[in-house]
Amino acid sequence: MAVTLTDRAADHVQRYIERRGKGVGLRLGVKTTGCSGLAYKLEFADEILPEDTQFESHGVRVLVDPKSLAYLDGTELDFVREGLNEGFKFNNPNEKDRCGCGESFNV
Repeated sequence: MAVTLTDRAADHVQRYIERRGKGVGLRLGVKTTGCSGLAYKLEFADEILPEDTQFESHGVRVLVDPKSLAYLDGTELDFVREGLNEGFKFNNPNEKDRCGCGESFNV
């Protein structure tokens, strides 16, 4: 099982944590919502919870809760710029379909 970051995503996370002045890493998860059933959650973590599974990718600690791990196994998180927009992009091999608005997915 693994969740990884690209170089660009890791650089972005490290810079943000430095500017923030605190944080132990990035917390990834899924929540039930939207047209297709699941949506990604992404937040900066200030603590490691006992139930978290930890991954290290390009010097960044990635934390995933047990419920989300089955949906995120094998996922690579990238940071992309498209025109004037920039943001994180989940490259998830478990994803079978996305809703039309792009906010949710199913496996």
